[in-house]
Amino acid sequence: MDMMARLAGWQIRPPLIEHPPLPTCADADRLLVDRPGTRLKNLFLRDNYGRRHALLLTRPGKQVDLKALSRQQGWSRLGFASAERLQRYLGVAPGHVSVLALVNDVAQQVELWLDEELKDGDDFHCHPLRNTATVLLSRSDLLRFTGQTGHTPLWLPVPSF
Repeated sequence: MDMMARLAGWQIRPPLIEHPPLPTCADADRLLVDRPGTRLKNLFLRDNYGRRHALLLTRPGKQVDLKALSRQQGWSRLGFASAERLQRYLGVAPGHVSVLALVNDVAQQVELWLDEELKDGDDFHCHPLRNTATVLLSRSDLLRFTGQTGHTPLWLPVPSF
């Protein structure tokens, strides 16, 4: 799928920055990739039974307390979803995850959780289904995108260690 063409069809035309593969935030740090905007860490989570899934966006350096987050959200023990689940629900491999992968969740099986600490952010860094580029998605474009995919963002205080 050409993610940029899909976004343009929804009147979303963010800047695109090409770069070497960046599967993790640490990789971007090592390469000293300097991009304006708000960097994100994307965590694909599942409940203990594998029945519920969430994509959590937070700050790159934040160490999320999954035990406290699962209690807060009323989910049975949260954990990281497998690469197989990531492919099945979001259509991407590990290292390529961003909010834009929700375009592949047509069955609406993944919840979108956004850390309240990001509320003042803008120009969010998002892989366009590949980790060799980053789009800078404005807050209004992020909301337009989630509206198009049918994913209502849940802003929440994300507990950390």
